[in-house]
Amino acid sequence: QVRLVESGGGLVQAGGSLRLSCAASETIFSANTMGWYRQAPGKQRELVAVVISDGRIKYADSVKGRFTISRDNAKNSLYLQMNSLKPEDTAVYYCNLNDRYNLNYWGQGTQVTVSS
Repeated sequence: QVRLVESGGGLVQAGGSLRLSCAASETIFSANTMGWYRQAPGKQRELVAVVISDGRIKYADSVKGRFTISRDNAKNSLYLQMNSLKPEDTAVYYCNLNDRYNLNYWGQGTQVTVSS
């Protein structure tokens, strides 16, 4: 059972930046995908960005050019650099890992609040 722990959320003004981190309890080298999702109040959880095992990266259209996802296999960690934040980015951000057995693991989430 993989444990994921997110950190780095907080309150920031519009136009500001935050960097989210996700630490995994075991190696992420063989993961199919690792990604960031978010869920705003009253809305469904949505994909923000994902790193696929073959190296491809996908972003939601709403964050392209502003957010950057990266992973560090040596540190068993995933990151999300968020720049030019907007109030509509306000949500709980979750780290996700899909392992080689196609099992999904989620972190507890970290709150990101962007004030206008």
